[in-house]
Amino acid sequence: QVQLVESGGGLVQAGASLRLSCASSGRTSGSYAMGWFRQAPGKEREFVARISKTGDFTGYAVSVKGRFTISRAIAENTVYLQMNSLLPEDTAVYFCAAARLHFPGPSSYEYDYWGQGTQVTVPS
Repeated sequence: QVQLVESGGGLVQAGASLRLSCASSGRTSGSYAMGWFRQAPGKEREFVARISKTGDFTGYAVSVKGRFTISRAIAENTVYLQMNSLLPEDTAVYFCAAARLHFPGPSSYEYDYWGQGTQVTVPS
């Protein structure tokens, strides 16, 4: 069992940066690949970024590639999402998720554990 807690969300102006954190407890975080997803009001949850168990591989949604960076500190049981050049369309609740697969795809069905989410708001 893994417990995930996100933090770092907030309200920022367009063009600003935020860094989200996802702290895990339970089994060591190196046992799971990790992903970030987001859900805007009235929309489906969508994939944002993913990172393999060892951190060697990463993947991004087209909408965030070049602006967001996922990383992990295995010894600290923490995964980060550095978000730069934020846009109003980035406004959403951001969730981190853990998967038993070494490097899962972008489908939420491939992830086994989820956090409660942290709100990111970028006013237009």
